[in-house]
Parts: sequence; structure tokens; C-alpha cells
Amino acid sequence: MSLGGIGLHWWWLIAAAILGILEILLPGVFLVWMAAAAAVTGIVVALLPLPFPFQLALFGLLAMAAVFGGRRVYERNPVPTSDPLLNDRTARLIGQTVQVVTAIENGEGRVKVGDSVWTARGPDAPAGARMRVTGAEGGCLRVEPVPALPS
Repeated sequence: MSLGGIGLHWWWLIAAAILGILEILLPGVFLVWMAAAAAVTGIVVALLPLPFPFQLALFGLLAMAAVFGGRRVYERNPVPTSDPLLNDRTARLIGQTVQVVTAIENGEGRVKVGDSVWTARGPDAPAGARMRVTGAEGGCLRVEPVPALPS
């Protein structure tokens, strides 16, 4: 079977190449699995001329298997990153010095972090006091007083 004078297996292999190029241009570690499924479909169609509906079904099954298998591979072998806290904003704040904007009374108050204000828990402190972030619980920061500089 052919389409435009070219065997259908070539169309599958061309689709695989295009998906591979798109993965390079738009990295997301997803299109590579579609490209693999299209390539295997093209090879199978070259060896066993299947009717087009069966080719589509084969591609669908291979695509699902490839995506599922790829996800499992990445879950077992996470890609190391230079910034592991990139999407964990509260963890990135640990160690920063902040200023109390609403006095911390009975263990709770508000502190200014950059241009935003966060709920904070820690020892009582007046507004204007400098505190250091030691941890976080959800959207609430744990703070402790910053030691005074020696004079």
C-alpha cells in the first residue's frame, strides 16, 4: 500500500524523524516516545504490510507503551539538576534573613520576604525585628531571631 507513490512505512519513518526533530526543538521528554512508536510502526509496516486502520491501532498501542515505559524509566532514574529547589519556593527561603512586619505574638506573626509577606511561626518578636528562616510548613515559615552583631 502506498500514499502518493511512497510506501506507508516511509510516512511512518518520516513522522518519526519529524517528531524527533520537534523533541530537540521543544524539549519535554514526551515527543521522543511518540517518535519511537512511529519508527517501530514504520519498521513493522515495512515487514508486514498492514491495512491503515491496523497501523493506526499499532501506533496507538506502541505510543501508550512507550510513554508508560519512558515514565517508569525516568521515575527510577531521575535526571540530576543543578537547582533541586527550583520549584520549592519555601525551601529556597531557608537561611534568608527576613523582617517582622506584624509582631510575632504567641508564636505567630508575619514577615516580609522580598516584596511579599508570609505567615511566620517562632519566638515572640516585635515588628521590625530581623529573623532567619529555619524551615517551612506549607506556606508558613519557621523563624528564629538573628543573633545581634558584636559591637
